[in-house]
Amino acid sequence: MSPINILYVWIVASAAMLVGWLIQRRTRNAGIVDAIWAAGMGASALFYAAVGSGGLASRLAVALLGSLWGFRLCLHILARVLNENEDGRYRYLREYWHGDQRKFFAFFMGQALLIALFSLPFAAVAENPRETFSVWCGLGLAIWIVSLSGESIADAQLSMFRKNPQNREKTCRAGLWRYSRHPNYFFEWLHWFTYVFLAVGAPFPAWLLSLIGPVLMLASLVWITGIPFAEAQALRSRGDDYRDYQHTTSMFIPWLPKNSP
Repeated sequence: MSPINILYVWIVASAAMLVGWLIQRRTRNAGIVDAIWAAGMGASALFYAAVGSGGLASRLAVALLGSLWGFRLCLHILARVLNENEDGRYRYLREYWHGDQRKFFAFFMGQALLIALFSLPFAAVAENPRETFSVWCGLGLAIWIVSLSGESIADAQLSMFRKNPQNREKTCRAGLWRYSRHPNYFFEWLHWFTYVFLAVGAPFPAWLLSLIGPVLMLASLVWITGIPFAEAQALRSRGDDYRDYQHTTSMFIPWLPKNSP
């Protein structure tokens, strides 16, 4: 695997994020960064499949699964960005940073770097010389189906809940949201194990790159940008209703809810 390919991904991602930053300046909606991130991931899967030196089956697998996941997520986020006001997390950052566009620019460029890092599992699969279907491929495909289905269902349930004006300032407890406060994040994390299994058989140093996906995503979602920001915003907007939700519902891994205190 050539390091120059990673550099290409980072350069293109940075250019896309620059455009996104300019759009954000005009629209005052920083949610576009998430749509660009997802599209960048789907595009990077196609890129590594095209330039990888692995078997055709491995490269087709990462091209199909990686791009479908990334572009579905992009379209879902884009629909929300185009039809709703700026996400509360970004409104809070805009107020906290006093609208400082230098900080928003650094934020967008940081997301470009994350595209390059998160794309490394795709590169690992594209280096796998395996040409035939195996048990490992079956496990990877099963995880991909379960995770994409779960994330799509969670997104649809939340979207339907938010469309009802009567649910304003209320917390979604429908479907999967009854068992996890962030089922979409859980299935997003689970999705990254797809490439760990698809990369089995790749040269050892390359296979290690596949572990970056689940490890980095877990850290990002649970401790850095995902859940901490989402929960802080939920407490600001929904108050005691969300505090009760925190007491009764698992934060990340779906589990049976507890009784309200």
